[in-house]
Amino acid sequence: MASVNVDKMSLKELLDIETRVKKAIMNAKERERADLKNKIASLAENAGFSVSELFGSGRGKGGKVAVKYRNKDNPAETWTGRGRQPKWLAAKLAKGSKLADFSI
Repeated sequence: MASVNVDKMSLKELLDIETRVKKAIMNAKERERADLKNKIASLAENAGFSVSELFGSGRGKGGKVAVKYRNKDNPAETWTGRGRQPKWLAAKLAKGSKLADFSI
């Protein structure tokens, strides 16, 4: 491979080379990922498995969580019991209500 003397290049030429090198690096990474993926699939297939059997089918979004609490004054306002308490519930609890009063 021929050596490139970068000391005598202009800024524009250096930036152009930098852009091309970054693209080449990304392409090389993608090629290596694809090769590795094919090797793993081939090994799994030769052993009688599918990749999804060995590693699962990927990260899927979890299912819906059932509602546990409902505002009696406005049934459209609900809470699953996860995350921060909604403002309507925090206000009712501050006035002296109990959490069990809102459970479904």
